[in-house]
Amino acid sequence: MPEPLLVAALGDIHGRFHRVETWLDALEESRGRRVDLVLAVGDVEAFRRADDHRRKAAKRTMPAEFAEYADGVRRVKRPLYFIGGNNEDFEALHDLQGGGELAPGVCYLGRAGLRELLGLRVAYLSGIHAPRFIEQPLKRPTTQDTMKQAGYFRTAEVEQVAALRDVDLLLVHEWPRGIVQRAREENPSPPRPLPSYWIGNPVTRRLVDTVLPKWVLCGHSHKAFAVTLEGTGRPATRIACLDQAARAQESVFWLEYEGREAMRAGWGTSGAVSWEAGQRWDLSSLPPQVADGEGAPAEAGY
Repeated sequence: MPEPLLVAALGDIHGRFHRVETWLDALEESRGRRVDLVLAVGDVEAFRRADDHRRKAAKRTMPAEFAEYADGVRRVKRPLYFIGGNNEDFEALHDLQGGGELAPGVCYLGRAGLRELLGLRVAYLSGIHAPRFIEQPLKRPTTQDTMKQAGYFRTAEVEQVAALRDVDLLLVHEWPRGIVQRAREENPSPPRPLPSYWIGNPVTRRLVDTVLPKWVLCGHSHKAFAVTLEGTGRPATRIACLDQAARAQESVFWLEYEGREAMRAGWGTSGAVSWEAGQRWDLSSLPPQVADGEGAPAEAGY
């Protein structure tokens, strides 16, 4: 029997590499084992040079920490694979559309495709939906407009992922449309306020309904969310949406695998189990909300 795997996922890092490394240390200590693989769902902001980060980052006040990893001053302790969001160093990523290493142990998966990681089939689609640009060619990001457009996925990329099957994890940046409605239908009195019904995009939703991955991991909207899509003749797809990396409780999500089967999952760094195989995955699987002022400070969205 293969060794169990501990897979950690991170919400939008927005340049906070030091912080998330500390969180992963804490998760390893609480689970009593090494994190084998780290996945990030976009808006990583892996700017190689500090001046680039200050000039181009979503918020000029965000830390320019990735430069230390790119220059070899620091090194990540566990392999980190990430997709693109809509806030990235798109100049650096343009020549790595099929993926590539940006620093030792830090790998951009690419704009769309499938990668087998430690025996898991991980599909991915970078970027968000912009209807005006989905059929337009991807241009080299040399201006403010073309850099913004680089953060949008294109039809050919969606089709590349739509052709995949037997997927363990699908990484997308923007939520699939309609999952808030599904959660409301299941729980008319939800345990926490729900986000807007219109959050997410229909293209990603069709992709999920076509590929039928076992798990989907999302970022972008800076909210934690949990829902299952299933139906007659349809296997369950469990969706976990992650907060940005302001506080660990809802921006770190982990899965323990035996072979290719997820056996348990949890949020944050405490090691507490929120879900086990055979249990329902829904809003009740989310961690208790922490009021502002507890833990690390809350930060505004982007």
